[in-house]
Amino acid sequence: MKKRNKVGRLFVLPSLFGVLGFYLIPFGDVARRSFLNAVGNEFAGLENYRQVLGNQAFRLAAGNTARFVLVCLPLLLALSLGIAVLIQNQRRKNLLKSAYLVPLAIPAASVVLLWNVVFDNGGLLNGLLSHFHLKGKNWMETDAAFGVLVFSYIWKNLGYDVILWLAGLQGISKSIYEAARVDGAGTWKCFTRITLPNLRPVAFTIVILSFLNSFKVFREAYLVAGNYPQERIYLLQHVFNNWFHELSVDKMAAGSVLLCMVLILFVLMLQRSWERD
Repeated sequence: MKKRNKVGRLFVLPSLFGVLGFYLIPFGDVARRSFLNAVGNEFAGLENYRQVLGNQAFRLAAGNTARFVLVCLPLLLALSLGIAVLIQNQRRKNLLKSAYLVPLAIPAASVVLLWNVVFDNGGLLNGLLSHFHLKGKNWMETDAAFGVLVFSYIWKNLGYDVILWLAGLQGISKSIYEAARVDGAGTWKCFTRITLPNLRPVAFTIVILSFLNSFKVFREAYLVAGNYPQERIYLLQHVFNNWFHELSVDKMAAGSVLLCMVLILFVLMLQRSWERD
């Protein structure tokens, strides 16, 4: 048994060294730099954090990012779970799964082209509105840009979450449903009393992955609108990107540490909630 454990540790060592070399050690250096001046190694204490938290652009971006996550996550989870439940017993399930994964395989540059085709001044949406004698607008330069960003995120990640939900649904024994139906349970009761409780383990993974994927939507927003997009879609990644151009290493380091702390806190709170229930 001890020999088997030693062999297992040897297999883990390359991954451990990779995580240390490419993630933990560099982040430790970032945390160190967050307490130093941008130029030189002079200790600045919490001054960098005060500047970041007092920065109007950072507060705007943090609020937009939080609002985006709070809107997108529930919508994505509910839609993907509903679709997974509907198609789990379909004969052409594999074909449907492949179709839902198509948006995930489309490069970000192609998604941006799709945005321009649909939402530009002369795009398909404005053309459709003009057909019904309605006035169109440049959707990416108005408050509607936030809705476009939400739509893009859900469209691109929906299929991925559907596949994950289907994997969880396939792990639930059909005999449980059959026994429940014999006892007189209907479709809704089977869903709430059997499906949802048995999906809890996979649900935790899906929530975490969906939350992390929400930060990748910046690519589309940046390619469409550049460094300074419409105010409602100005995200944290825009702030960090602009600070990078300005070589504000101190602000980037402090902001990165703050963001990492929020992410860790979110995951820990979510894990604690799952374990409590």
